[in-house]
Amino acid sequence: MKRDAERQPGAVKKDPPSQRGDTTEVAVTEGFQSLNRSQVLVTLGGVMLAMFLGSLDQTVVGTAMPRIIADLGGFDRYTWVTTAYLMTSTSVLPIVGRLTDMYGRKWFYIAGIAIFLLGSALAGLSQTLTQLIIIRGFQGIGGGIMIANAFIVIGDLFPPSERGKYQGLITAVFGLSSIVGPIVGGFITDNLSWHWIFYINIPLGIPVIMAFIRFFPDIRPTRVKHRIDYTGMMVLVVCVVSLVLGLSWGGVQYEWASPQVIGVLSIAAVMVIVFILVESRAAEPIMPLSMFGNGVATLSMIAMFFLGMGMFGAIIFIPLFFQGVLGLSATSSGSFLTPMMLGLVVASTLSGQALSRLGGHYRIQGLIGLVIMAVGMFMLSRMTVDTSRGEAILNIVVMGIGLGVAIPLFIIAVQNAVPYRIMGIATSSLQFFRAIGATVGLAFFGSIMASRFVSNAEDLVPTGVPPGMLSELIHNPEALMDPDALDELRDALSELGPQGLQMADQVIHALREALAMSISDVFVIGLAAVGVAFVVTLFLKEVPLKRFHSHSEPG
Repeated sequence: MKRDAERQPGAVKKDPPSQRGDTTEVAVTEGFQSLNRSQVLVTLGGVMLAMFLGSLDQTVVGTAMPRIIADLGGFDRYTWVTTAYLMTSTSVLPIVGRLTDMYGRKWFYIAGIAIFLLGSALAGLSQTLTQLIIIRGFQGIGGGIMIANAFIVIGDLFPPSERGKYQGLITAVFGLSSIVGPIVGGFITDNLSWHWIFYINIPLGIPVIMAFIRFFPDIRPTRVKHRIDYTGMMVLVVCVVSLVLGLSWGGVQYEWASPQVIGVLSIAAVMVIVFILVESRAAEPIMPLSMFGNGVATLSMIAMFFLGMGMFGAIIFIPLFFQGVLGLSATSSGSFLTPMMLGLVVASTLSGQALSRLGGHYRIQGLIGLVIMAVGMFMLSRMTVDTSRGEAILNIVVMGIGLGVAIPLFIIAVQNAVPYRIMGIATSSLQFFRAIGATVGLAFFGSIMASRFVSNAEDLVPTGVPPGMLSELIHNPEALMDPDALDELRDALSELGPQGLQMADQVIHALREALAMSISDVFVIGLAAVGVAFVVTLFLKEVPLKRFHSHSEPG
């Protein structure tokens, strides 16, 4: 019987009663141990469906963003549609991770999908960029719940020595949606309307909710009275929102030294201190500070913070380069992202298999992935307005391979290193720091890109353009992503005389060159972030991967 239990996916090694922890953690492990193989597979399938839904939305929106900006305006807030989503999804990650440890995962998962679908419907109805930003923030609450649960459930079902294989499956689903998403998003944007990229989530999401209600196991800890850390939740949300606001406003809406930027960044700094004090005294803290006493967990979170910066810098700004600099349609730019995601899928699958079969050397594999990612980021930073499509595709393929090798390893390292009883909050905290890195990176990159574009365009646009038209072009370069706007620009300049059309071509080329230079600056900063992640990973200790779940470890 003991051998059968250890062979079974999700099997948990039982400790003698004297070695077990409190009744809550025993109930959790026994619940998962009672699942047979078919239940484990159904649960895993539900998680993969939810992951497909969430990641499909992100890739669809990323491809359509240039057209959304061209329609609604607000180039200086280009990253805010994504930043708002990341801001709210980031805030709920540790909160949901902790609450599901207390009350079970099923109904949190269902609620998250429902919020996500409602947000999709409202986002499709948006008439202004401000409306879309607010609704994307609401939608991010549901997305955060879905992301937090996906990675935790994998940790619940399988021991560390087997997780590499199944993380490969999850990443394959992410890769599939990342391949399908840009193509579908580009096609819908070009042939229908960008509004429909949000509506598409609804017919996909309703069956997922029904499947979760019907099949997802309602596994709950023993019903005991918990003391929810409401103060810690509120402080955490205020901290994240203040940080993102300050970084997004700086250099765009307000000067970096303005009272608005300094004020919200000061609030974020104070909230960090308050959060530490609150968590050190809470009976059941949202983010236990003892978790950071584990060196593997702490270093992995730092590395994921900087990896998130580099990762999202590439994913969000590559479509902008294809459409704004190379002049491709939304559909074409989406299809050119496919090789990058194929590289990510293949590399992640092979990396997960290698981790499980070759001794679990996650530090070495992580370093290899980060080196490949850095090479890809360097190649991206060298692109100009004269870069060929083939060269750009090669660059993003290298980037995708590096991402695929590195991403799953830190999750497995953390889940293997921490006691099982805090695996849920540790896993969601790792995703929290990756999302914080992405959010900070996007806010910072967006500010750098907008300011550098204005400076570069002022230097490159030829003389003779009317001052009013020049000011409008360099502060609102949406025309580069809108063929109709380019035609209007040519018509306007043609009225200046026989040289008007020639000047129009020169202006468009100058604007594309200025945009290419500003995006290149973003990739250089992303390269530096990947370099920091590499240095941190050098100090990561390799702990042999466990072959079973254990509770007898000290907390």
